[in-house]
Amino acid sequence: MAIPSLQFRPKYVSFDCYGTLIEFPITPITRELVGDQVPAEQWDQFVREFRGYRYDQVRGEYYPYEQVLQDSFERVCRKWGVKAASDAGKRFADGVRSWGPHADVPEPLKKMGENYKLVILSNADDSFLAESVPKLGADFHAVFTAEQAGFYKPRYAAFEYMLDQLDASPEDFVHVASHTRYDHMPMHDMGFRNLVLLDRGYDPVTHGYDYVTVKSLDDLNTMLGI
Repeated sequence: MAIPSLQFRPKYVSFDCYGTLIEFPITPITRELVGDQVPAEQWDQFVREFRGYRYDQVRGEYYPYEQVLQDSFERVCRKWGVKAASDAGKRFADGVRSWGPHADVPEPLKKMGENYKLVILSNADDSFLAESVPKLGADFHAVFTAEQAGFYKPRYAAFEYMLDQLDASPEDFVHVASHTRYDHMPMHDMGFRNLVLLDRGYDPVTHGYDYVTVKSLDDLNTMLGI
């Protein structure tokens, strides 16, 4: 399918970070923590439900991401009758800090940064981004976190923080994420229309939210005229 060209030049190209730019292989750590407590035939369901609890856990006010991971893991384990390790949050957080970019990110992202102002809005603490952003190999105009905003996505206040800090409006952005529920759905409801799903298989492709789906940042560069 042909990649559509944008009909305007955005002031900013903004990104979600984890999962979109940085790999997010949380399932292997989850398997180490759970062991054989979940039957193999039910494993995929456990993973899906853990993902759902992580989403639910960030829908209040901000508190440290490591504890978010601990609390959401304890909730899903309690539902399944699984013993939850007391250091699960730290083990997940150590994993997040250690992960690098998807292999298809650094080269096209660097090229994009030479032509547009790049921004990150991430559902993590400052300390996570301090380790992850340098691994991306591109220049960023601004990096915003849930810790700075005081709220996680999908809370509107997280996006409002980005807008306020840049003295910008939704029309100024092309926003790229791999998570429809955290990014595209709330942003669409807030009036953002230039939304791009970098489809990495995390969320189902849904209709009614006016986003364009691409498979790579090379496709996005084509959209941006690079």
